[in-house]
Amino acid sequence: MLNKIIGFSLNNRLTILILSVVMMIAGTVVLSRTEVDIFPDLNAPTVVVMTEAAGYAPEEVEKLISFPIETAVNGATDVRRVRSSSATGFSIVWVEFDWGTDVYTARQIVSEKLSTINDQLPPGAGTPTLGPQSSILGEIMIIGITADTTSMSDIRSLADRVIRPRLLSIGGVSQVAVIGGDIKEYQIQIMPERMRHYNISLNEIMECVEGINNNATGGVLYEYGNEYLIKGDVNTTSIDDLGKAVVRSDNNGTVLIEDIATVAIGNKMPRLGLASERGTPAVLMTVTKQPAVGTIELTKKIESELHSLGKNMPKDMKISTNIFKQSDFIDNSIGNLQQSLIEGSIFVVIVLFFFLMNMRTTLISLVALPLSVIIAVIILHFFGFTINTMSLGGIAIAIGSLVDDAIVDVENVYKRLRENKSLPSSERKSTISVVYEASKEVRMPILNSTLIIIASFLPLFFLSGIEGRMLIPLGISFIVALMASTLVALTLTPVLCSYLLNTKNTTKNLDKEPWITQKMKSGYKKGLIWCISHKSILLGTVGILFAFAIALFFTLGRSFLPSFNEGSFTVNVSTLPGIALDESDKIGREAEKILLSIPEIQTVARKTGRAELDEHSFGVNSSEIEAPYILTNRTRGEVVKEVREKLATIPGANIEIGQPISHRIDAMLSGTESQIAIKLFGDDLNHLYSLGTKIKQAISSIDGIVDINIEQQIERPQLDIRPRRDLLAKYGITINQFTQFINVALGGEVVSQVYEQGLPFDITVRLDDEHRNSIDKISNLMIDSNQGKIPLSYVADVISTSGPNTINRENVNRRLIISANVADRDLRSAVNEIQQNIEKSVKLPENYYIVYGGQFESEAEASRTLALTSIGALLIIFMLLYQEFKNTTHSLIILLNMPLAMIGGVIILKCTSGELNIPAIIGFISLLGITTRNGMLLISHYNSLKESGVGLIERIMKGSADRLNPIIMTALTSALALIPLALRGGEPGNEIQSPMAIVILGGLLSSTILNIFVVPIIYYLTSKKSENE
Repeated sequence: MLNKIIGFSLNNRLTILILSVVMMIAGTVVLSRTEVDIFPDLNAPTVVVMTEAAGYAPEEVEKLISFPIETAVNGATDVRRVRSSSATGFSIVWVEFDWGTDVYTARQIVSEKLSTINDQLPPGAGTPTLGPQSSILGEIMIIGITADTTSMSDIRSLADRVIRPRLLSIGGVSQVAVIGGDIKEYQIQIMPERMRHYNISLNEIMECVEGINNNATGGVLYEYGNEYLIKGDVNTTSIDDLGKAVVRSDNNGTVLIEDIATVAIGNKMPRLGLASERGTPAVLMTVTKQPAVGTIELTKKIESELHSLGKNMPKDMKISTNIFKQSDFIDNSIGNLQQSLIEGSIFVVIVLFFFLMNMRTTLISLVALPLSVIIAVIILHFFGFTINTMSLGGIAIAIGSLVDDAIVDVENVYKRLRENKSLPSSERKSTISVVYEASKEVRMPILNSTLIIIASFLPLFFLSGIEGRMLIPLGISFIVALMASTLVALTLTPVLCSYLLNTKNTTKNLDKEPWITQKMKSGYKKGLIWCISHKSILLGTVGILFAFAIALFFTLGRSFLPSFNEGSFTVNVSTLPGIALDESDKIGREAEKILLSIPEIQTVARKTGRAELDEHSFGVNSSEIEAPYILTNRTRGEVVKEVREKLATIPGANIEIGQPISHRIDAMLSGTESQIAIKLFGDDLNHLYSLGTKIKQAISSIDGIVDINIEQQIERPQLDIRPRRDLLAKYGITINQFTQFINVALGGEVVSQVYEQGLPFDITVRLDDEHRNSIDKISNLMIDSNQGKIPLSYVADVISTSGPNTINRENVNRRLIISANVADRDLRSAVNEIQQNIEKSVKLPENYYIVYGGQFESEAEASRTLALTSIGALLIIFMLLYQEFKNTTHSLIILLNMPLAMIGGVIILKCTSGELNIPAIIGFISLLGITTRNGMLLISHYNSLKESGVGLIERIMKGSADRLNPIIMTALTSALALIPLALRGGEPGNEIQSPMAIVILGGLLSSTILNIFVVPIIYYLTSKKSENE
């Protein structure tokens, strides 16, 4: 079949050329239309259920809302983990499904389960709401809005009522969360003294204000042939009109709302969160995109819409989009990868021309490069893959290998044309015949080497979880590009050889090899003769090097993924629960000032508390600060160190430093935004916190452990109003009356809306602040009874107590997380030391247990998977080699390249990062296939010379010298093309590919240098024995 492909191409040369040009044009069009993103879809199928329950304490939220929802979804099809967080007035439940579950199926399952418990939820709780479908990388932009004179209330109203709806109308936007500013509302503030004066009960007020501003419908009127719509136009925007509502009218006169209450425009209480930009109060809007939507294109649409909106906003209002913009990271990452691709291609050009010393042969080999990349892009596009750092990284790693097949073909054709020219004129064949025969000779080595490299990448496809989602597209793009290069080598390369190597200028150069090839072969032959004469020394040295590499391998640190350089810090600042929002805001402002004092940091934006129905929920004691930076004279590590040291001076604050994408990946893996999560399970929250404190003390002395933080599930101040039921009965107060009094008088109740220019604002009834700002005043509030108005303290105990701030659960058990990050050491050794210290120092009571989670857990699972599947890949490679050579010994000799490659791979890894992470492991596995090409070229040529009757020594000397040029060229093009990736691993976009590139680079160099000496010697030893027999 391969012969037919080569023959068809040479018989239809013009067709092949036209098809190639068409593919280039089509690829360029497809490239411009393919979505560009930072990573593939990394999201585990997760459904977020959020329920607002204003006024409910965390224990009530847990018991009455979170637990029923957990119970309903647990046991549903494909659910693997259920987590929940119950805070004051808010419940979040994360339902995580098995990888591979269709997320829309998952949402349908959760919706069906929720429908069974709606009637079980308490009165006053909102309807459980599914969070918008997005991914961990869905937050694409944070928009900051500030003003010089416009009030924060007006800014928030514009953000909520104008900007947010416009942004949500853009196709691809999933959610816009707004935090900061003051939420405007109309307030009816009841004054108890006036209620007592007019003898007005709370029930009378509530009957009056219920629907106070709702229009009435009167049906239709038919008259004079017309149909008139009858509408009671009650709605007003005037606070004076609202105050004229009648509460009671009898013989004693008429009592209006304005007689017993103050009607005013105010700010909704309690405030859930605040925001600031560069230390100035602001409103922040976080835009989340839908899955499978291009970030860059969507960002442009959002910026265009904001520009359009800005024209109609108050002149002093500023809208900024430079706080966090994922598209900037994508542009930097893709740009860096493209630069690595270009620089790698330049290395390939230099190597080819240096060895071939012929522009035409260099050009023929190089054509395979862009065409293979274009074909790969077209195939990836039609299979639904986006252009991202992983797919581009796979092509970047393959960039040197893409010309290898063409090099082998061109070098063989060039050599056969030279031999053909040396024949007498009568015996010479036509150029097309020579090209055909030469291409036939190398077709099987080309195909088999491609299949072997593909086999070496197969373990990638057995990875599950986030590492599989991230790295499988890299493997697919590498394999697709490699297969495309093989197709080009079997079709276009022979055609170009027949055209470009059949001219008079080219045939003049066929008389002799390039001078560099002659010099290299001469020196190589001398070296090979010496090595054959000193076999024991060479093999002993190689054995010692391999043993040294194995010993060195076990000293490497272990980690999951390399650190990203996202160009922005995400700093979490938390204090003790129970702190007032204003006090927490002061601490946040202090952190902002510190961050702005660091020269590399460009701006800062802070969220303190949470936005409504936002799954990234924080208590008012927590702040999250985005701080984009630009590195100039210092490394990222040095800047992080200064940030950590300066923020540590804030008294009473826990600090965690992460990055926007990295810490969301951590949160998905373990439920906390840190690399290591120590999950402590038990029933009693106080006991959990006590044990958590001991664990923190046990690990705080470990070198390299930073940002140690305990979830603040400790008690916060509460005011309990406990009814005395016997006294309630005495005074004729029902439980419903009692709870309504608490809800309305203290919590406030929304009774209607005011519409201003079509925008709704709540009307809330509550006591005025003067009568509810202390425990004593609350105790003396007057409640209606059968004996008139009596103080609340007559029928209830008002007690200052404490209760949990937040209750977190996982798989129906209460859970406390002690989190930590690692700095200046590897992750695996840090976790091992943590486990040892905890085992020695902390004794857990019965029914309390620890589960370790985080990146290291994924690293261990991925390492096991790769170790097992690489054995299978090795067997497949051996099978392909045996199929090619029909000789077990020769197949094993070729596989010797793997330990030879390991020598260089381990040494170069130790000299650079010193860490073995998942990309580095994949680099080692990739070497299984990549390094076999050199051995195959040697052994196949040895065998062909043997068939021609050439003796053993002459066979080794001639065969090795003949194959030296393609071996060195293919190895150098593959290796040197990786240098840009290897050297620029700290730049955005290159982080994951860099360890792979470093390992493959080192492995290729060591295996190539040792291969051209070790393989001939081993072949000599094995063949000498068999041929003597």
